[in-house]
Amino acid sequence: MGRKNRPRQRAQQNRDGRAEGKRSRDDGWGAGYSEIIKENKLFEHYYTELKIVPEGEFEEFMQAMREPLPATMRITGYKSHAKEILHTLKEKYFKEVQDLEVDGQKIEAPQPLSWYPDELAWHTNLSRKILRKSPLLEKFHQFLVSETESVNKNQWNFPQHKILDMCAAPGSKTAQLIEMLHSDMDIPFPEGFVIANDVDNKRCYLLVHQAKRLNSPCIMVVNHDASSIPRLYFDQDGKKDILFYDRILCDIRIAVRGVEQLAVGGRMVYSTCSLNPIEDEAVIAALLEKSEGALELADASADLPGLKYMPGITSWKVMTKEGQWFSDWSEVLKSRHTQIRPTMFPPTDPEKLASMKLERCMRILPHHQNTGGFFVAVLVKKAPMPWNRRYPKLQMGECPADAPVEARALLDGVCYCRFSSVAVLHIDMKCSVCYSPPPPKKMKLFGFKEDPFVFLTEDDPIFPPVQAFYDLSPDFPKLNVLTRTHEGKKRHLYMVSKELRNVLLNNSERMKVINTGVKIWSRNTDGEQFGCAFRLAQEGVYTLCPYIRARILNISVEDVKVLLTQENPFLSKLGDDAHNQAKKLGMGSIVLRYLPDPKDLNAPQCPIDLCGWRGKTSIRAFVPRNERLHYLRMVGVEVFRDKQGKRNDGSTEIPEGSAEDAEGLSQEADLLEQEGEEMEQNGSESNANGPEPIGSTCDGSDSGPPGAGLDTPGLVHLDK
Repeated sequence: MGRKNRPRQRAQQNRDGRAEGKRSRDDGWGAGYSEIIKENKLFEHYYTELKIVPEGEFEEFMQAMREPLPATMRITGYKSHAKEILHTLKEKYFKEVQDLEVDGQKIEAPQPLSWYPDELAWHTNLSRKILRKSPLLEKFHQFLVSETESVNKNQWNFPQHKILDMCAAPGSKTAQLIEMLHSDMDIPFPEGFVIANDVDNKRCYLLVHQAKRLNSPCIMVVNHDASSIPRLYFDQDGKKDILFYDRILCDIRIAVRGVEQLAVGGRMVYSTCSLNPIEDEAVIAALLEKSEGALELADASADLPGLKYMPGITSWKVMTKEGQWFSDWSEVLKSRHTQIRPTMFPPTDPEKLASMKLERCMRILPHHQNTGGFFVAVLVKKAPMPWNRRYPKLQMGECPADAPVEARALLDGVCYCRFSSVAVLHIDMKCSVCYSPPPPKKMKLFGFKEDPFVFLTEDDPIFPPVQAFYDLSPDFPKLNVLTRTHEGKKRHLYMVSKELRNVLLNNSERMKVINTGVKIWSRNTDGEQFGCAFRLAQEGVYTLCPYIRARILNISVEDVKVLLTQENPFLSKLGDDAHNQAKKLGMGSIVLRYLPDPKDLNAPQCPIDLCGWRGKTSIRAFVPRNERLHYLRMVGVEVFRDKQGKRNDGSTEIPEGSAEDAEGLSQEADLLEQEGEEMEQNGSESNANGPEPIGSTCDGSDSGPPGAGLDTPGLVHLDK
């Protein structure tokens, strides 16, 4: 612990010992930076000429561009939990901030986004800077930061879709895709899955952190260049088949590869943070033209009623950085041909242009809803891509007989000749003379070498004691359980859906998998004396609980408060019903389950499952800090600390000692979590140099099991 904190302490000393006269950001919430002049005449000239902004609104558009983005939040996670956290936000935190003034600015009450379903997304005129730095908003900020690390899932329903997110980091959109799969929390294994890819190895680990908060067995994080992401295979009706995706999310450079891997009838969302038609409509027009009818733009306006947007445009010009305009490719000088390409311009054939229906594209302007600028187009695949139809049986590296010798392939399924140049933000989808697939390329691996994913067999000796201890139901999917080591003791057990298992088994040499599955059990060697060497992991409790028929302790709201605010409470601290149940349970890992009472409207109206440990005379909850604080807020208890780490007695009423106890438990859970995360990210489970789990020996005492590594999930997502 001390070793981990030393760099932070040195950083603090450096800040405190700064040279005299230097301004610190801590001297005031707005201090430390000079004002940026937000002005660019060429930018204004460009967008004035393009006329993407309605007449008379350009000044309002520019003013919105100069303003800081508002704080926005999206409530994510299990649907029933979302309702509880929404209730807390509306009845407590929103009311507390709506009458405040910060530096003369009146804080407006947060408002729901009209186009986002069920009031699960909100915005306020608070900027991120004010929200982070103003002492008056510290409590609200702490709530948002804490709840960002919890978990929840919303109502969109794609449980059977195979989804590919081609440039997924840092993971906000990926999280929404995972939520769509888990619209029904009573189904632990939806048939669909999300494969989230990013080319940057380090960003993949950030993506893993974001995805793990959602505790889904249906997510896989991979590390590839999306423009050449490998084609995957899976077993279908006893034979190996190509994996095509039902939904794909992509941006500019990778759109071609995306539509190739899209299933016929599937949809690909092309989305950018740009308002420039060269990066938006021009790319879509090139895709549509070269697809020869295989793709069409979908009208997605009905999917998000209430969202304000401008339809796509059908006419635009191209401007150089010096301000020179070109209306048509024929006007472009040869010296500019390497920077400006024909497909940057609108199609010249009026009939072809009309058939593309570019007006179905959606451009979101900043001043209409106080947002950033976005462009979205939804493409539907009606048939295989033409280059795949022309030469469907060509082997990798083969060229048609009439192709020039100089032809070279750059992309799977699309052949370019060396005389054809390719701009960075632009699409030339095929050579005029050659359509050959490229020669095979050896997969390049970057970053850390990942540990293997090893599936257990049904007769693995791990299962009999685990199955007996927890009384697992006969339909428990043993074949979906995996570990990360071939040799030695298995430290952690994970679970994936059967569809992801199918993908993993058929493509282990074809793709670099960074992470997949949800942790369901962790080894507790001394627990063998109680009948099972594996304790439950909070991360996978909602996945595993549908199959557990023993070791369940039903608790009340008051029991939840006791278990989450006191360390190792005696059994007598529980209510009579829970106390009597606990006395009948043997020592070891247990599920602490709260079921809502529809008659008690003051109590949470959603089920809660917590991992716990039954000791000799007490019961301990093993729940990570932010999830612990989340559940405490759900049952009406709040733990709030000021910036100096002192307890704030002016907050809601807290049972005596609960703040200190919860904070102590949180610190220990954080240490355990750090140990587990380091083992998972910096080496294999068999890594002899990895840190050992902490905790006292589980000899039947009440200190809990060793190795109780806990991961931190989250509920309210504060957009960065």
